[in-house]
Amino acid sequence: MHVLAIIPARGGSQRLPQKNLLPVAGRPLIVHSIAQARRSKLVTRTVVSTDNPAIAEISRHAGAEVLPRPAELSTPTASSESALLHVVDSLERQERYRPDLVVFLQCTSPVRRADDIDNAIRCLQDSGADSVFSAAASKWLLWRSAGPWADSFNYDYRARRREQEMTEEWRENGSIYVFRPELLRTQQNRLGGKIAVYPMDYWSSFQVDSLEDLNLCDWILRREARRDRMAALPDKPVAVVFDFDGVFTDNRVLISGDGSEVVWCNRGDGLGLDRLRATGLPLLVLSTERNAVVAARCRKVQLECRQGLVDKGAALAQFSSERGIPLDRTIYVGNDLNDRECLASVGCGIVVADAHPSVMPLARIVLESRGGRGAVREVCDLVVERLQESHG
Repeated sequence: MHVLAIIPARGGSQRLPQKNLLPVAGRPLIVHSIAQARRSKLVTRTVVSTDNPAIAEISRHAGAEVLPRPAELSTPTASSESALLHVVDSLERQERYRPDLVVFLQCTSPVRRADDIDNAIRCLQDSGADSVFSAAASKWLLWRSAGPWADSFNYDYRARRREQEMTEEWRENGSIYVFRPELLRTQQNRLGGKIAVYPMDYWSSFQVDSLEDLNLCDWILRREARRDRMAALPDKPVAVVFDFDGVFTDNRVLISGDGSEVVWCNRGDGLGLDRLRATGLPLLVLSTERNAVVAARCRKVQLECRQGLVDKGAALAQFSSERGIPLDRTIYVGNDLNDRECLASVGCGIVVADAHPSVMPLARIVLESRGGRGAVREVCDLVVERLQESHG
């Protein structure tokens, strides 16, 4: 089954300029929806529709395809349906690609549970619906203007009922829509035919339309991300293994006239490593780099280092065998293509926030921090907290 996720993202926003590019929990707003679509087990293709070069560049880097949107479909009054139709029609015209289902994700709704997209798709399949929208259960008592006064809208204020006695109602939250593409063409609407509701919780139902919304979603996502990261760690970690370049450093290098190299590291890593070392966990650095700066930094922070490696996966397996350490309870922290085997072989692979997109799917945890900018410290603090939880 071909399931196409479409994420419309205009460059213009009147209430919150450059909204789709603003940082939320360490990432541009649009990247959250792209990452969620790419993690879906049922979505087979993810396309961003945009008129903005900066959004296009960030979207490609995050792993989405980009389809440029014509100017006439990028005005403040242009409907989302027009952008959706443009994507569906363009792909059919250019590639004869016809998806079985379309998933419309609004990037202004960045808070989704890991399985929300797949569950919304299954909701349509299992119910036999033609379209599905996500919503939060609503027990709100609504009023509407009636001239200069107000009139109760969804209840009779003269016979006020208890909340549990109210009719089941839903508040469309704008996060996820699933529909059959022929419905979009025939009705020019994301919804139609037999319509089903996919319930989402209160905390996943906020949209970004103002700076206050942005700050609230940032807080929610950071809280949820930390909870998910803690849950992804092994109950009782037995070792932590780090890559060096791009993890301890920001991947930049300063080369002097004599060829010697200088790299940028973070002082906060040392304090984090002191706390982690005090737990008694074996700690190791594996690096393909031969430069002496790797060994020098590892001596400084008192870490065992194995460098100049051709095959880091083999080196990790050797370390596990030597120490009798089970890999399924080992943590590996990496950032790039040469970390793939290690990330895939351990119980908990972790990548830095600016890791190469191709290794992101191999990680159980994506850090908030970038390499050389607090990533090592973030890992140390997470593992120490996890060990404290398991001991008490």
